Amino acid sequence: METVEMNSVSLKRPRSEDDVANADEIKRQKISEESKTGNDSGQSIETVTEQPDNSLLEDTKNEVVPNEESEEQEDEELEDSDEDGDPESFADMMKHGLTESDVGITKFVSSHKGFSGILKERYSDFVVHEIGKDGRVSHLDDFSVPVDDEDPSEETFTVLSEEDKQRLEELQLLKNKETSVAIEVVEDTKEKRTVIHQAVKSLFPGLETKTEDRDGKKYIIAYHAAGKKALANPRKHSWPKSRGSYCHFVLYKENKDTMDAINVLSKFLRVKPNIFSYMGTKDKRAITVQEIAVLRITAQRLAHLNKCLMNFKLGNFSYKNHPLKLGELQGNHFTVVLRNITGTDEQIEQAMHSLREIGFINYYGMQRFGTTAVPTYQIGRAILQNNWNEVMDLILKPRPGAEKGYLVKCREEWAKTKDPAAALKKLPVKRCVEGQLLRGLLKYGMKNIISAFGIIPRNNRLMYIHSYQSYVWNNMVSKRIEEYGLRAVAGDLTLKGATAVHIEEGDVDNYTIHDVVMPLPGFDVIYPKHKIGEAYKEMLVADNLDINNMRHKIRDYSLSGAYRKIIIRPQNLFLALCLLLPLMIDGKFRALKMEFSLPPSTYATMAIREVLKMDTSIKNQTQLNTTWLR
Repeated sequence: METVEMNSVSLKRPRSEDDVANADEIKRQKISEESKTGNDSGQSIETVTEQPDNSLLEDTKNEVVPNEESEEQEDEELEDSDEDGDPESFADMMKHGLTESDVGITKFVSSHKGFSGILKERYSDFVVHEIGKDGRVSHLDDFSVPVDDEDPSEETFTVLSEEDKQRLEELQLLKNKETSVAIEVVEDTKEKRTVIHQAVKSLFPGLETKTEDRDGKKYIIAYHAAGKKALANPRKHSWPKSRGSYCHFVLYKENKDTMDAINVLSKFLRVKPNIFSYMGTKDKRAITVQEIAVLRITAQRLAHLNKCLMNFKLGNFSYKNHPLKLGELQGNHFTVVLRNITGTDEQIEQAMHSLREIGFINYYGMQRFGTTAVPTYQIGRAILQNNWNEVMDLILKPRPGAEKGYLVKCREEWAKTKDPAAALKKLPVKRCVEGQLLRGLLKYGMKNIISAFGIIPRNNRLMYIHSYQSYVWNNMVSKRIEEYGLRAVAGDLTLKGATAVHIEEGDVDNYTIHDVVMPLPGFDVIYPKHKIGEAYKEMLVADNLDINNMRHKIRDYSLSGAYRKIIIRPQNLFLALCLLLPLMIDGKFRALKMEFSLPPSTYATMAIREVLKMDTSIKNQTQLNTTWLR
């Protein structure tokens, strides 16, 4: 393997001007340099030393966190408080987790000998940059705010106390038009009063203000607008017609999934999450960069959050007339570090050659199926079977494996009493799926589980049935490859435009395995005309489902189906082999740094699986990680 000099495996948080002033760069010293020979194969090798801290990121110091308490904040703290514990105890809990074979992931396409490596040992080992529909890779590199004469001043965001903001928010939500909020003007100047008036109208659209004298003191009185000013949608209030209705921005986040990030932004902006839109959800245990759009929130308000939030940065602001839609992206670009690589240079070269030339099986990755002893596809199957008691039981019953303490107590209470109120009292985190279902049961009763389940956000509910589709697809693709190998055969499906057609015997030579697609089960797809078509039917019959009747009596749970390519070849593939000499761990370890681009809904972990030829499940990776840390 030829070698070149390159930068160490270092992934840095984007830094605003405030960060630059308050953060010290974590430095890494190169202890030996290899030759500077060019390499056309996209591969290189280097040796680096890591500092004894456990982060590959620069940490921002002195970040300001608002001094406010809320149920969501408490939920967040509880969710994060016991995420990282003793590696041996966590590994013991994960004995009940899923493995790849549990969800139909069993085949490989390459012939090289596999080797081991640790994936996502740190969340900074997995970096994702979204690729927009125009082909541009999203980067956070501009913290400036678009100039707009009608934007409020910086003082607008600081002149009101947190208590005042809370009272004004409650007023804004009240339907009683007679209610008002009085804000005392401590520094009684015309300029100060003007700023308070502007702050209320800017931050709380739909409210009007006036100045009053009370007991010799000046007060700004906020009240509901009347007549034409009382708009149905307060965010339309005072929004310039010349400005696009949506503020688009790039979101950089660490160790949070996209929905959690949206919930945090919503909380700080005091808006509902549904005014945000995006093109795809990103992993939690990763650093990700993606485009987000939000309805009628100024770039200035968004930029202000950079001073308030940990592990988030917002920038590259622009105003446009359209939201973002799921699936509009071209794909994602990944930068992945695999630690403690055991393969020889020859094995690694063979693996990368196969990945570049053949590709990998386009399985749905393990994150599609959950991490606990009750896989999400089992809940999805129960929904499709219309077995609502089973749905309730699978979500709430006690389960072995990795669970937070309060969830264990909640499940135990449920198993003992079947009382939603009693179980809910054991659950301080109310916005988790279990809490939402229990609240639904409390509201609608045990005889109306369908309505109770409906309290769970729609995307979360659909996740279960999509997980079942993915489970079927994985199993069928493994059967297809076992039966017919890596060549197109008569009866396979391929796409002509958006329409699936069968490959006829006389046309087989015109197609390769890269042209073949397989269906996700649904009422609007066709199936292969060979043994695998029958295998689909047999699998669904075994699950008490009819492949010819995938319409559910509840429209949301009807599956139309879709088509998915069997094999994917990564684009823009680059490899670097790094020799790491950790200061706190005896011995020398090698790390493999990979960069590549994939189309939407394709799992990078499945590409990595093909390279390593090993199980990428959390269960297996935790065992590897625990062994390495001993």
